[in-house]
Amino acid sequence: MKTSNIELENELFKSVYDKTPDYIKQLNLMDFSDEGEFTFTLKKEHLKPYDKDKNPQGLNLEEWFANYAKEAKVSTAGIRGPQNILYPQDTRFPINLVGIVLATLAKALVAKEKYKDKEIVKVAGREVRYNSELFLDAIARIQAANGIRTLVPKDRKTIPIWLASFLAFKLDLLGGEYITSSHGISVKNATKDLNSQGSQYLPEESMEFVKKIREIFDETEKKGAYEIKIAAKNNPLIDEKVLGNLDDGVDLYVEYLKSGVAQKINLDLIKQIKDKIVIENVGGSAYRTLSRVLKKLDISDKFTWFNIEEDPFFHSIGKYDHTPKGEKAFYDYSVDATVIAKRHNDEKFFPVIETMHYDKKLADLPVGTAVLITDPDHDRLTIAQTEYACTIPELEKAGIDYIRLNENIILTIFTANQAFLMLMDFWSKQLKAQNLWNNHPRFIIKTTASAISWDEWAKKQGIKVVNVPVGFKEIANIMKKVELKLKKAPEKEVIIDDVFGNSINLGVNPRLLFGGEESGGMIMGTEDLIKSNAGRFAIAMREKSATEAIIVASALISLLQRKQVSLSEYLTKIFEENNITGRFDTRVDIAYYNESEPDINKLKEAKIAGEAKRTKNDLFYLSMAMAVKEGEMTLDDVKEVLNDSFKSLIFDNLTSIKFVGDGTYLEFTDKYIEIRPSGTDAKTKAYGGGSDKAVIETYANNLGNYSGDRTDLHKKFINDDFYNATKEKAMDYYLKFVDKDANNEPFVIPKYTF
Repeated sequence: MKTSNIELENELFKSVYDKTPDYIKQLNLMDFSDEGEFTFTLKKEHLKPYDKDKNPQGLNLEEWFANYAKEAKVSTAGIRGPQNILYPQDTRFPINLVGIVLATLAKALVAKEKYKDKEIVKVAGREVRYNSELFLDAIARIQAANGIRTLVPKDRKTIPIWLASFLAFKLDLLGGEYITSSHGISVKNATKDLNSQGSQYLPEESMEFVKKIREIFDETEKKGAYEIKIAAKNNPLIDEKVLGNLDDGVDLYVEYLKSGVAQKINLDLIKQIKDKIVIENVGGSAYRTLSRVLKKLDISDKFTWFNIEEDPFFHSIGKYDHTPKGEKAFYDYSVDATVIAKRHNDEKFFPVIETMHYDKKLADLPVGTAVLITDPDHDRLTIAQTEYACTIPELEKAGIDYIRLNENIILTIFTANQAFLMLMDFWSKQLKAQNLWNNHPRFIIKTTASAISWDEWAKKQGIKVVNVPVGFKEIANIMKKVELKLKKAPEKEVIIDDVFGNSINLGVNPRLLFGGEESGGMIMGTEDLIKSNAGRFAIAMREKSATEAIIVASALISLLQRKQVSLSEYLTKIFEENNITGRFDTRVDIAYYNESEPDINKLKEAKIAGEAKRTKNDLFYLSMAMAVKEGEMTLDDVKEVLNDSFKSLIFDNLTSIKFVGDGTYLEFTDKYIEIRPSGTDAKTKAYGGGSDKAVIETYANNLGNYSGDRTDLHKKFINDDFYNATKEKAMDYYLKFVDKDANNEPFVIPKYTF
């Protein structure tokens, strides 16, 4: 059994080992330690369930595929799930080696059909999760066996998701594969499929290769077997030279940064930093790339690093030996630093940050030290800063969370809603200082679940806002729509529909100031359109980047250091200068089961039960939103149902209820609440923003945790047929939003010179 020098990781390994049956341990379907060519034969028996006597070769791939296809339709960030970290061929888990091979083959076959007789080139990358190196090797070798050239880093080392995305666009590749589950728990993994824009696949793109897997299974059923060729590890189509010559693309990315957030005005500020900024490098994989970027920008000496070693257990961050209920078991809160939980006495705490041990690690650093926390694939950022405890009353008044490090020092922890408001405000001032602001009308793209303070700030600044469903691919989709209009009629006003159904006039030749979401991902646009090698243009990159956020945040921190002003004071000033009323925000994550459960049968049962609860909660609100949209209910009817269902809450000032692509948005005169089922798990997320933190927390908790039971009033307005058809109606509306003004220009494979 695999062992570790970390006791908690050993507990995880032992638990997984003990819960894995012998027939799984003995599987030897394909041996990627064999560096030569070989063939994996998919058998008819593999498609059916395992039976010791009747079907000892059973892998139950039909069931795996049914769940995989279901998630592909709704996935917001790659098709992700738990894996057997010790036995990656375990097809009982959503993510497994056989599934990776099948999905990769299907994508390769789709690409070959679309681009016959063309040179297909893709990029492949990974971070540090368990089995990521194996999965990357499998992807590259499957693609090579199908004639697809795959660019990988030298020795197939780690790169961030944003760099893979950037390279797909900049080098005009057909797309890429990236192995990550972002800030999810350690036992999870996923493949993020990148298209030729460097954007994550939209559901219709995913369904193309899902259909191809079905065809492979059908042929296997018919003929009894299907042969899958795996190329040699040193196949010349697995290309390390291109990225090696480009320093993994870092040189190109630095050039891009200098046209955007790393302009002289920001770099000059960063070079004046007195108290070094801490970069908390969760998982260790950001260091390999980010350290090179900072060095090439000549600012690397302004940062102190925590956790530069690559570690799939993420340095024990977010890991506990007991569940939130106090039961003895391995439990993982993920590595999302903004997660808030409750202790037995109902005291709120930050379980992920608690495991970072900042009471010791920040003890000798100056008060006012800023901490920038990034996740394993280096696309999200959380900002924190040490302050004196005497500021607590002001922080609480402003809705800024904090933890005590000792009697005198606290650590303020900003939500992405708060942090990104500061960054977009600061960057807008930097553009004005360079006399660039008035060269273009400005706009931002944000998810509906993000802060209404962003909308309020933008309105005060004369900046247009386009709201989209959750998921960065939705932000990228709007970018592409804007670019198509710029290309077709550069002299005309650009008008884009948001997910609320509003038509937003962005003006003539607009520029993206900011694109981002409350979960910690953001991007900023450039003044000049970004140009690929083959001449394609973009207003911004397609994937969120913690590097961009770090550059802007560091420049702001330097400016505030000189003025002896804290980030919390700067945020409060933004609220006051812009008369922002929706200053407070909250997010409640309701998980219906323990994702870290190593017994896959228990995990599946718990997930199925949890998904039913999630769906029931979702349908209660969604059915009313769709009923209002289709004239089956009035807003007053909705108020009546909600006032009846939640006796302790008041819904009299509800102004609208709308489906927003993946959740239900309830707008009030003084707040908003969004209830959104997770697209990838048995979870409900409840978001809120408004003028009173206690109020939005109460509403978000009550609505998010509601059972979804249909009351008599609910049934009075919505019959069973309408209720049961709600999801289908909502999907039709979502697809119409995605498709309107869509940039469906076909990708043309260029003649590559590298």
